[in-house]
Amino acid sequence: MSQLDALKRHTLVVADTGDFESMRRYRPQDATTNPSLILAASQMPEYAPLVDRALSGAKAAGSSSASTIAEALDRLSVAFGLEILKIVPGRVSTEVDARLSFDMEGSIAKARRLIGMYEAEGIGRERILIKLASTWEGIRAAELLEREGIHCNLTLLFGLHQAVACAEAKVTLISPFVGRILDYYTKKTGKTFTPTEDPGVVSVTRIYEYFKHFGYTTQVMGASFRNVGEILELAGCDLLTIAPKLLGELDAAEGDVPRKLDPEAAKAARIERIEFDETAFRRLHTADEMSLAKLQDGIDGFTKAVVDLEKALEAKLAAV
Repeated sequence: MSQLDALKRHTLVVADTGDFESMRRYRPQDATTNPSLILAASQMPEYAPLVDRALSGAKAAGSSSASTIAEALDRLSVAFGLEILKIVPGRVSTEVDARLSFDMEGSIAKARRLIGMYEAEGIGRERILIKLASTWEGIRAAELLEREGIHCNLTLLFGLHQAVACAEAKVTLISPFVGRILDYYTKKTGKTFTPTEDPGVVSVTRIYEYFKHFGYTTQVMGASFRNVGEILELAGCDLLTIAPKLLGELDAAEGDVPRKLDPEAAKAARIERIEFDETAFRRLHTADEMSLAKLQDGIDGFTKAVVDLEKALEAKLAAV
């Protein structure tokens, strides 16, 4: 048995990619996308028809260049999601524009727009997760969307305070970023961490145990891995979203994968409950140097990917 198959006994495996062939090869339950992944995929020749269809549909619907590009971005995100749903049996995560990360009303409007586009194609809400950044505004947007039956995946999550706020808001899923936490502490300390002491692994383990101990229904999906060791240390996490390169390493390696995260053990642990309002959330976030820095870095990175994708679409539109 490969380590990938062994891992699937404990954890739902999700593909972290916009590459359809990788999904077909590794047979994940769900798939996640983000602006960087869609930007990369949209520049590959095999996905040119998706880009062309998004642009032609947007051109027919839009009245100005700016509105055409905005429409094309939404259409392209949904187009990738629709193709992914032909491959995976579960759900696809589609991300709200990172430039709306601190705009609650804008995020809600964009989420409704994306869900409406999926529904127009015959896809039910149960198969879509709307990705929002784990800002206070993003969490509040997700809370309202969940009440409407629009399920959310809160991304760019680095601290326990963000995770607990998401759970209290009853969001469907959170995606704590393991590898980016490791990146931060490796740069800060110059230390090489083993998988068991990896700060990202420690963070996700703490979040998982907190959720299971207090009976939250929000699922934990570890994300942004740098190596297979991080993944194996989180075997038993509700879900893990894994890039094709690491899926390939797991698939090529044989051996058992013991469960590391156990809900029953978490229930028996001694854990202190955290309670806070917006003021306390912002205080905790400001005091957490790593979470503060990495959240903004993530928003900036995804924003750049969106802007670069817009430029690519504008260039293609001008050439038509």
